[in-house]
Amino acid sequence: MDLFGPPEIWLPLAFATLMGVSILVYVCLDGYDLGVGALFPFAEDDEKDRMIASIGPFWDANETWLVLAIGILLVAFPTAHGMILTALYLPVAIMLVGLILRGVAFDFRAKAQAKYKPFWNRAFCAGSLMASLSQGFMLGLYIMGLKVTAFTLGFAALTAVALTVAYSFIGATWLIFKTDGALQAKAIAQARRGLWGVVLGLGAVSVASPLVSPRILEKWISVPEVFLLAPLPLLSGALILTLWLLLRRMPLEKDGLSWLPFALTVTLFTLGYLGMAYSFYPYVVPDQLTIYDAASAPESLLIILVGTVFVLPMIAGYTVLSYVIFRGKATELRYD
Repeated sequence: MDLFGPPEIWLPLAFATLMGVSILVYVCLDGYDLGVGALFPFAEDDEKDRMIASIGPFWDANETWLVLAIGILLVAFPTAHGMILTALYLPVAIMLVGLILRGVAFDFRAKAQAKYKPFWNRAFCAGSLMASLSQGFMLGLYIMGLKVTAFTLGFAALTAVALTVAYSFIGATWLIFKTDGALQAKAIAQARRGLWGVVLGLGAVSVASPLVSPRILEKWISVPEVFLLAPLPLLSGALILTLWLLLRRMPLEKDGLSWLPFALTVTLFTLGYLGMAYSFYPYVVPDQLTIYDAASAPESLLIILVGTVFVLPMIAGYTVLSYVIFRGKATELRYD
């Protein structure tokens, strides 16, 4: 247990890192298929089948990362799990209903009679919006320290819309990567519009976090941290500018660089997430409970870590394998 230093220090940090990575992977992967669902109202019937085909092999496995993150929170930081889930009970319930609804709709739209297919298309879109809006609402309340006031609820509502726009943007970049023709052209146009929503959302979170917490403000403006952290906003600005220039020129000849907007968006999400992680460390409940105070006993964490060493590579392995097997453009969706 003392291999990497005091176990009461490195074990909570290790599990906080695993939980953070799981959340980031979930936001990037399930974010794009939630975004595809949010774009359903702007698609024709045949385009909806193609959009479903682009996420079909991946969407269910993408949600595994959310289960992993919540599982780590429960077993490694049980006190924080109780505080967070108690404060966010309603949006968590709405998110779960949304995820169940879109899962049911995903299967039923393929098996129902043709006259019922529009209903299940709307259900799939509704489930996607419920999940993304509730996740954004939870993010906003978390940034505000889980405090419930008129101001924090208003900010959480704004964050809910911002995250949904961000999901729809990464969903559009996924469609650019996985489709071609008229649907790809429509996705490019949607990504151009959605980029500005992403900029506003990132800006709101970046400004609000230091304002709501003097501790976070001090972490960002103190010396030498301010110089060491400068690359984060500079790189984010460069990525946004690159995306804007790239989307203006797309589609390129022979579908060149169709993967790049999605890759740049994942990188942008990662930079934003790293900034948030730095802002809130070492707290798992902002300004209330640190990862060290909330952690289970080191002996328990060590046993859990042994299991994680086996489970995590399996999850990562089948995730990578699915993307390798189903690489390339999404083809026509057929159920016969």
